[in-house]
Amino acid sequence: MLQLDSVTHAYDGRTVLRDISVDLSEHRIGLIGANGSGKSTLARTLNGLVLPDSGRVLVDGIDTRRAPRRVRRTVGFVFSDADTQIIMPTVAEDIALGLRGRGVARADIDARVAETLRRYGLADHADHPAHLLSGGQKQLLALAAVLVTEPDILVCDEPTTLLDLRNTEMITRTLRALPQQLILLTHHLATLADFDRVLVIDEGRIVFDGAPAPAIDFYTALMRSAPAGEAAGSAE
Repeated sequence: MLQLDSVTHAYDGRTVLRDISVDLSEHRIGLIGANGSGKSTLARTLNGLVLPDSGRVLVDGIDTRRAPRRVRRTVGFVFSDADTQIIMPTVAEDIALGLRGRGVARADIDARVAETLRRYGLADHADHPAHLLSGGQKQLLALAAVLVTEPDILVCDEPTTLLDLRNTEMITRTLRALPQQLILLTHHLATLADFDRVLVIDEGRIVFDGAPAPAIDFYTALMRSAPAGEAAGSAE
């Protein structure tokens, strides 16, 4: 389970998270908020990519500040732009990268990579240059490269932002089928209709926490009431 206890964080003197305390235990949880609301920073605290200035984040009771490597084996993270996450030259090499240094035998790595390629429809692209894939295939690769490490929790920061409708629906179907606990940041509000819980973030605080329909209604009303320009900040 993910627990945030009085989490506060600032960038260059600008506070982006303000005293957030919340337990996240449901299977599928959505995080929504305007650009600049703090939701991406909040997401990054969940696996130690961002350490709070004050307060603490616990993953199954483990403080992200004290055991970051252990935390990142439990919590996988997928970014909105797959190009920032793809490192290795070929598809298969990129998937295998996350298994290195974990004491996994070479034969087991090969087997897990092959199964992951097959499961996510990338088997025919195993030896292809990773950065020459289509947008949807790149996002699948970024997702597969995290899932091959078998995290218990998956945090996805707007993984369909740069995709067309067909690929957005494909990624969404893939995420829905996962057994892992899923924390999803998205501007595609309809995606969250059957989630267990949705949190609305505004000005670094959780301003609504509940079922999807009322959360989306609250967020929609919030955005419509904001003065022009205030619902699209530049830093999270």
